[in-house]
Amino acid sequence: MTVWTAIVTSQVFAITLRILLSIGLGALIGLERQLRARSAGIRTNALVSLGSCLFTTVGVYTLAAGTGDPTRVAAQVASGIGFLGAGVILKQGVSVSGLNTAATLWASAAVGTLCGSGMEAAAAIGATAIMLANMMLRPIGAAIDARRTAQSHEAEGIRYTLEVKCLRKDEQAIRALVFNALHQPGFIVQSIAASDLPDDLVVITTVVATHMSSNIDIESSIETVTTPEVLGVKWDAEQITAVD
Repeated sequence: MTVWTAIVTSQVFAITLRILLSIGLGALIGLERQLRARSAGIRTNALVSLGSCLFTTVGVYTLAAGTGDPTRVAAQVASGIGFLGAGVILKQGVSVSGLNTAATLWASAAVGTLCGSGMEAAAAIGATAIMLANMMLRPIGAAIDARRTAQSHEAEGIRYTLEVKCLRKDEQAIRALVFNALHQPGFIVQSIAASDLPDDLVVITTVVATHMSSNIDIESSIETVTTPEVLGVKWDAEQITAVD
């Protein structure tokens, strides 16, 4: 009886230590999220880590009894935490937020699983790695985003819309004339289309973009289009920003 009591006591002590460690490591991971005012903070990450630890502990001790498989428990924890992570992901238009918080919850579950498996050192190292990733990779990502934003602003240019009116019988010749006039280095012809007008007239609309902000180039190109067959020319410009 004394031996059995000692065994039970040692098991309870080991389980208690793993539970406390899972709570502590989960709380440390959540501390960074809490300081960043994210939806999943200290309590959420601590509970995720604790729950994963408890589920894994069940698998470990049922394996000792010959009736369980801890790897299956860990797999179910990894998939089940996805439902919780989905709750912190928000989508507004093309903007998505909460992905990093959801990934942190998933990682907290992994730390709890390590605790429940008796791999305390690996759990501590994993929690440290998660915290370092959240804190140290953020400025790197911000620097990359800032660089891309700067490059995007440098790529600002002008989009021109040119409308040329002519007789329908001259459409093909005028279309070729317009295309040749605008198809030159620095210009990108985005579209060219024709629309019918009353009195057997046609208006050819051409959209061209350029990184050059001066109107002189487009004006010189328009001058080459003004032939006797052209009955009217109209153009306007708008600011654009290139997006990768």
